[in-house]
Amino acid sequence: MTRPISRTDLEAYLDEALPAERMAEIEDKLRSQPELAEQLSQINGRRDAGVHTIGEIWRRHRLTCPSRETLGSYLLQVLDDEEATYIRFHLETVGCRVCQANLQDLSSQQDSQCEDAQPRRQKYFQSSVGRLKGE
Repeated sequence: MTRPISRTDLEAYLDEALPAERMAEIEDKLRSQPELAEQLSQINGRRDAGVHTIGEIWRRHRLTCPSRETLGSYLLQVLDDEEATYIRFHLETVGCRVCQANLQDLSSQQDSQCEDAQPRRQKYFQSSVGRLKGE
């Protein structure tokens, strides 16, 4: 059974801040329920007029999201337990798509750098064979 769509859900939908499954569910209901589409239109109109709640500002500016640098530290497993637990909660339980995308990007960059470093190390080693004298 699907849960009802709240105003908070619609605001998060506009910000693309929901898990993909929930976004698809809302999209489907928006097509079949004109009253829900009207409610979304009103929320969007209020935003365009510059009327914002504290919750909207909080979500829109992603005030609970860790910085990209902090996500990098999480990836390298150098954060203290408390901060790592919060980031894990933010990524897995809250399901922040922006932070998940950032973490995936950082991970692929890290993988790419590791792949690039191996041939470079091999070239350095090969170019120094016979040139370094042991003591």
